[in-house]
Amino acid sequence: MLKIQVNEGENIERALKRYKRKFDKTGTKRQLQTRKYFIKPSVERRKELQKAEYVQMLQDKEIL
Repeated sequence: MLKIQVNEGENIERALKRYKRKFDKTGTKRQLQTRKYFIKPSVERRKELQKAEYVQMLQDKEIL
């Protein structure tokens, strides 16, 4: 859990900005998105291969 110390007289907007920056640096949001559902390893590999084939196709077209 993230804790942000709000000093006396500090603007709440500034404290929220510090909280958001700290939240982004921890990578919590990305981790939550990846854990949202389970992807089988075979599906992940297939997706990586398809992406590699697509990139290779684009590079081949660029050379010609």
